[in-house]
Amino acid sequence: MKELTLEHIAQACHGTYVGDPAKLQTEIAGAVTDSRELEEGYLFIPIKGARADGHDFIPQVIGKGAAAVLSEKELTDCAVPYIQVASSEQALKDIAEYYRSQLTIPIVGITGSVGKTSTKEMIASVLSEKYSVLKTRGNFNNEIGLPLTLLRIREEHQAAVVEMGISDFGEMHRLAKIARPDICVITNIGICHLENLKTRDGILQAKSEIFDYIKPQGQIVLNGEDDKLATIKDVSGIRPIFYGFPQEQENNGICKEIYADQVENCGLKGVKAQIHTPKGAIQVHIPIPGEHNLFNAMAAAGVGLCLGMELSQIKAGIEHAETIGGRSNLMEIGDMIVIDDCYNANPVSMRASLDVLVYGLGRTIAVLGDMGELGENEKHLHYGVGEYAARKQVDAIFCAGALSREMARGAREAGAGQVFYFETREEMTEHLLEYLKEGDTVLVKASHFMEFPKVVESIKAKFNN
Repeated sequence: MKELTLEHIAQACHGTYVGDPAKLQTEIAGAVTDSRELEEGYLFIPIKGARADGHDFIPQVIGKGAAAVLSEKELTDCAVPYIQVASSEQALKDIAEYYRSQLTIPIVGITGSVGKTSTKEMIASVLSEKYSVLKTRGNFNNEIGLPLTLLRIREEHQAAVVEMGISDFGEMHRLAKIARPDICVITNIGICHLENLKTRDGILQAKSEIFDYIKPQGQIVLNGEDDKLATIKDVSGIRPIFYGFPQEQENNGICKEIYADQVENCGLKGVKAQIHTPKGAIQVHIPIPGEHNLFNAMAAAGVGLCLGMELSQIKAGIEHAETIGGRSNLMEIGDMIVIDDCYNANPVSMRASLDVLVYGLGRTIAVLGDMGELGENEKHLHYGVGEYAARKQVDAIFCAGALSREMARGAREAGAGQVFYFETREEMTEHLLEYLKEGDTVLVKASHFMEFPKVVESIKAKFNN
């Protein structure tokens, strides 16, 4: 990693270098916190977790060829140089912030209540038509994941797309200080993380911290259909670029420079639309089901234009976009379609996934579980999802989890036909497998802690021929 020597690292994290002075100018090849990912020439940063202390793996990574390690403890007989620090976690942030300061490539920072990851994937797909792009892996979007993402940037990369997730005030400020984005994208202001942020205004305030360290000549791309985002008119002299729909071209005094019309929902085969931009219009076929993906495409078009891309490149990038595992991933299992969307869940994404489900052929079956971090209104919000599923006339609803009892109740009281509730995922899965038959379209969705990928695996085990 150019410009990231052991001397630079020690200075950046205010650590004490211990080892051969001749190795101070050694450039590391990469940095990891997971000993399993360490490669020869890497820096190992041991983090103390709830279940394990990374310091316990220092002998193992030295044996695998680590160039150096950080440590909060004094090490004896260490075979490689080490840098002693007060906090490995803070050191990771400091090192990533320093490394970012040496980079000249544009960095796109993405946040929002819903759709961060799918928007990141769409933007990365578009930018890849012109640039070598690094993007956040999985959900590496917090105060450990973001620095690790930045430390994956290499000389061959020409742009980076990073996801920035928070649950409390001040977190985004710290993430922005590390990433210092050239382009900020906010997808929406929903009702996630209400435990700490309390209201949508609180969420807007917390998400807006992304602007605290935007580059002076930076650009901002916002969802113009969101009433809270539409209130952002100017950020330190930067006028946001808004995207949305033409029927509400003027929303709260803002003009949408990017908008879509001629929308055709193709069910599970995606969405067709015409996207208008200041450089002209393009006809696109988004190959991912759900009209909400049109917002991702418009955001990606905005970022592409900010980075000087041609409309033909933007169109190609949108049409080459792919789903990722656990995010509305369509799977053919026998003669059944399973929508594997069990990466995470909140009320908005639950509704969006149900919107996709109703375009399925055969019986439509929603397999739903608890949603986490919803605060004091969690029962009411689960009830509302059940009501929504009933309104979408889903053929059958299977629910599991303590909070999903309210989801089932909401569905029943809203007139849903078949509603099945179980306290545990295991019990629900047993009955679900007996209920399913060929030709069904099945949505599987819950927050990550519910471990609903195991439901998908059970369906595969029974129905894959």
